[in-house]
Amino acid sequence: MPERYDAIVLGAGAAGLMCAARAGQRGRRVLILERSETPGRKILISGGGRCNFTNIGAEPVHYLSQNPHFARSALARYTPRDFLDLVERYGIAWHEKTLGQLFCDGSARQILDMLLEECARGGAELRCGEEIAHVDHGDAFTVTTRSGCYSAPALVIATGGPSIPKMGATGFAYDLARQFGLRIVEPRPALVPLTLGGEEVLFREISGVSAPVVAEAGKAHFAEAALFTHRGLSGPAILQASSYWKPGKAVAIDFLPDRGPGWLVERKRTTPQTTARSMLREALSVRLADILAEKLRPMLDPDRDLGNQPDKALRAAGERLSRWEFRPNGTEGFAKAEVTVGGIATTELSSKTMEARKVPGLYAIGEAVDVTGWLGGYNFQWAWASGVAAGEAV
Repeated sequence: MPERYDAIVLGAGAAGLMCAARAGQRGRRVLILERSETPGRKILISGGGRCNFTNIGAEPVHYLSQNPHFARSALARYTPRDFLDLVERYGIAWHEKTLGQLFCDGSARQILDMLLEECARGGAELRCGEEIAHVDHGDAFTVTTRSGCYSAPALVIATGGPSIPKMGATGFAYDLARQFGLRIVEPRPALVPLTLGGEEVLFREISGVSAPVVAEAGKAHFAEAALFTHRGLSGPAILQASSYWKPGKAVAIDFLPDRGPGWLVERKRTTPQTTARSMLREALSVRLADILAEKLRPMLDPDRDLGNQPDKALRAAGERLSRWEFRPNGTEGFAKAEVTVGGIATTELSSKTMEARKVPGLYAIGEAVDVTGWLGGYNFQWAWASGVAAGEAV
């Protein structure tokens, strides 16, 4: 006979632990099954080991989904301030970085230990190293692993998406959802470096160089740093843009966001004896300035005095620098993606409880769902909020 519980949570990541803690503290008998030998592996590597555990400004506008309104309910009912209150109750020191990003002063281990303690307070049982053989559904959900058989009237899918497979990530959530007839929005890598080919590979010469830019993909704009790599483009601005980038489309970069397209013409009036190359070197690193200067030929001569060049050429060069289009030939894939766009379709779920509409007792939370946040703590906030929503309902 299978061991019986009130709820079984598949996955001991951020969302799964949050859900189990909340359900357990409501008096439910909860079992957490984790495939890896240890819980919370992605938590431990996040934020450079300091865990960017939320973003104080997290709102629905910061999330991608086929239904952009789906996340609104859960995010409103469990806010960044709610999670910060929990962090402070445990005496975890934290600090705010740019753009509302909150990090531990110490280690990400503090956040994981806090979640595990919250689970323990609710009596939730955690079993790691549990490879799931199959899941059946009759009067209850029955989960069979290599070491045991467990059943419960509620089953929570919290196994994430396929991003960062070296941390044990798989597409198991999608396979299980399909088993129960739930639709999947085609998953793709997000918050991921972009790769370049063709003539653009010449930018590999400046691998390791970064600059503050505005990156644009589709209708989205992000003002952060871009980094040139030996394979293409990375850095926070590019990772953000990658979630909106579509194959075959361009990513536009404004290398001088604090200057208008006509700035070279204006400089011609005030300092006619200077050159475009020297102007670029004032604003950018020498290596980046030089490669951009060379690529402006034959639009203009970057080493000729501005006073001896036509306004039309200077204006065209300024416009190019303010909207320099790259056409990526791909991404670095799920191996380097921080999260996944797509997943279990939100049309299949209740936005209040995360329960599957046509399979009572089945829930899906966190990255397994077609809700993907921006870089900077937003995905953790979705994990907490969706975890709480399901934990309150099971």
